[in-house]
Amino acid sequence: MNKISIEHLTKIYQTGEGNKTALKDICLEIEEGTVTVIGGENGSGKSVLMNIIAGLEKPTSGKICTFGKAGLVFQEADTQILGETPREDIAFGPKNQKKSRAEVKEAVEDALEQVGLTKKADYPARFLSGGEKRRLAVACMLSMNFPVIIFDEPYANLDYGGVRQVNSLVKKLHSQNKTVIILTHELEKCLGLADRFVVLFRGDKVFDGTPLEGLSQNLEQWNIRNPLNSYLKLEDLIWL
Repeated sequence: MNKISIEHLTKIYQTGEGNKTALKDICLEIEEGTVTVIGGENGSGKSVLMNIIAGLEKPTSGKICTFGKAGLVFQEADTQILGETPREDIAFGPKNQKKSRAEVKEAVEDALEQVGLTKKADYPARFLSGGEKRRLAVACMLSMNFPVIIFDEPYANLDYGGVRQVNSLVKKLHSQNKTVIILTHELEKCLGLADRFVVLFRGDKVFDGTPLEGLSQNLEQWNIRNPLNSYLKLEDLIWL
């Protein structure tokens, strides 16, 4: 089975106050077709790790091997919108891949249908809801046939309806054997979707296992609120 393999990955930034280590000797394998939730407080290294997986940054040391290109859905989805309408925005990637006009049209229509935006294909993209903008970002990845989709804090500033839209899309991507990685501290909204749960704390990987095993840990020691303080069981930890 294909997988993302990360071996002894370290990332150090040089600052005016000296070196800052964002990631420390991270080893991790993510299997194809799985949903992985990576939790951690702000500054834990989640976004740095995902930028490296997506090829936006290079590690200071260590090695990463992936089976395909990863698409990153940013927390602020507006920053990814390039077209005036969803149709124009989704077409941007396939055009850059030098696909024919017919191939671009097919890729766009298929992506719109997959994320449920066909009826808003020619709607002004800037007027979409927060959940719809995240779905549009995913559609752009699907139109370029990216096998890995990374969500960076996908529930930020979303209402209940927006969270449900994102989670329904994650379930659909999972059913299509896409590899999904969710970076979040809002475990109560999505941990029930996950096959795997990883926790980063101050650049270290401090937990790696199943969601159920993770919920038995003292998550508060890593400044993560245990969602079972408010919910009864793992199956409740998904907003749908």
